[in-house]
Amino acid sequence: MSGRKRRRAAAGAGKVRLKRRGRIVMWSAGVCSALVLGVAGIGAWVYQDLEGNIQGADLDNKLGGNRPVNLSPGSKNILVVGSDSREGGNAKYGKGLTTMQSDTLMVVHLPADREWATAVSFPRDSWVEIPACGKGDGTTSTPHHFKINEAFAIGGTSGEVAGAAACTIRTVEANTGLRIDHFMSVDFQGFKGMVNALGGIEVCPEQAIHDEKAHLDLDAGCQTVRDEEALGYVRARYSIGDGSDAGRIGRQQEFMQALAEKAQSKLTSPGALYGFLQSVTKSLTTDDDLAGIKPLYGLASELKDIPSDRLTFLTVPNYPREADVPTDKANLVWQYPGAADLFTALAKDEEVDKKRLQADSEEPVYASSVRVQVLNGTGIAGRAAAVAEKLRQAGFTVVGTGNAPETTRTTTVSSPQGLDAQADVLASRLPDARTGLGTGAAAGAVTLTVGTDLDPEDIR
Repeated sequence: MSGRKRRRAAAGAGKVRLKRRGRIVMWSAGVCSALVLGVAGIGAWVYQDLEGNIQGADLDNKLGGNRPVNLSPGSKNILVVGSDSREGGNAKYGKGLTTMQSDTLMVVHLPADREWATAVSFPRDSWVEIPACGKGDGTTSTPHHFKINEAFAIGGTSGEVAGAAACTIRTVEANTGLRIDHFMSVDFQGFKGMVNALGGIEVCPEQAIHDEKAHLDLDAGCQTVRDEEALGYVRARYSIGDGSDAGRIGRQQEFMQALAEKAQSKLTSPGALYGFLQSVTKSLTTDDDLAGIKPLYGLASELKDIPSDRLTFLTVPNYPREADVPTDKANLVWQYPGAADLFTALAKDEEVDKKRLQADSEEPVYASSVRVQVLNGTGIAGRAAAVAEKLRQAGFTVVGTGNAPETTRTTTVSSPQGLDAQADVLASRLPDARTGLGTGAAAGAVTLTVGTDLDPEDIR
């Protein structure tokens, strides 16, 4: 396995409130939960009808080798994508866009014991490395850094969801170290159908929302939204709160929780249930292993008994990339070491303490504030310069390069007293790096001694 694949693994800006009743479940459970309520009792013709709606995506020959290993057999990571495709009925939501887009991106982690679950959202403005991906037209993209949602567009160049899913999975795996076991995608039209089948969802914005891009015009106060208003509500960004993607993610998470909650309590009539299931299945694309009523029913059954206080929604800790690269005012970078700690915990099947994660993220140490002296301990000419360039691209301040006193296999980060936090930030961007106290090769800087175990391409 390559080093790259070994990488360790707000709520609602604008103070949006949603009415909450009963048990709250993750939204991927909401997509499936109605199956638990109705599959056993529906007729054979309805079963076949719904079965035929679900689209399966063959991903096995598109993901390549050297994927992360599942460190906890029995656990599952499900990649959930809200598809922003502009085909068919979705065309009016994005003039000039000709590629498939991902509007919402999260990983739902189900532990081996199924006693808790965590959903991690990735802001679509996350600045990450997009690995080489097949574009579906016979060509392959070049590895590069860009917004994380570009992966869906690159893989879906030919309009094939399987390619879009494969590139997104490769990107998430490369940047988190988590093994993705399943994939689910729901498009705009399916989302509206689910909301309409439930009679709408109540939202309570404290301020009026007027957003031309999201086709939304809402007054302040509690009201039930459906159809275009519901879609606009979860898509609105620039006209509400601070205009951040993080704020929209929080609003989407709350809305999906309310949708799942209402689905569980309201789908008691055969007509309502059938309409909901039709909307879900017609808009749903999954990997081949999930592409059927029975496997989705099995997944929903595993989710339905998880206690509400053990269901956690998180967003990858992040901060504006402008803090590291002043000219970039449009993207976010993941905050380390918090992001690395989050991915490592999930890879080891450990429940994440949300309050602790948020507390640790309140005072970020920007990469640009970390001064680094890079020493070559590999004996390979030019290695320090190569590593230094990768660190500069990641936003670190490199103060110099040189040769270590001796050759070493192990990459280490040493720091004088008082720079422990800076050392931790740097070490968390390198796979398997060790940290320790040291005098430092340069005043006010941490020292990175590059060992033969570090490939410069593995630097996050």
